[in-house]
Amino acid sequence: MLIPFEQLSPDALRGLIEDFVTRNGTDYGDIEVSLETRIAQVMRQLKSGDVVIAYNRDEEYCNIITREDARTLIE
Repeated sequence: MLIPFEQLSPDALRGLIEDFVTRNGTDYGDIEVSLETRIAQVMRQLKSGDVVIAYNRDEEYCNIITREDARTLIE
């Protein structure tokens, strides 16, 4: 199930994005990027529709995924 980011409270949205950008496996290469910059980048991607928030009912877990990945979930 996809959740419009506008439906989340500002605190919940920030927490979700912060969890996403600090997760192991999120690689920014050799360049150090601040947490605030990474959060702002994801927020821009949410606003542009490049990424979306997906909720897995079975696992009761939200994740941020690409629009393309979301299409495969819906099909």
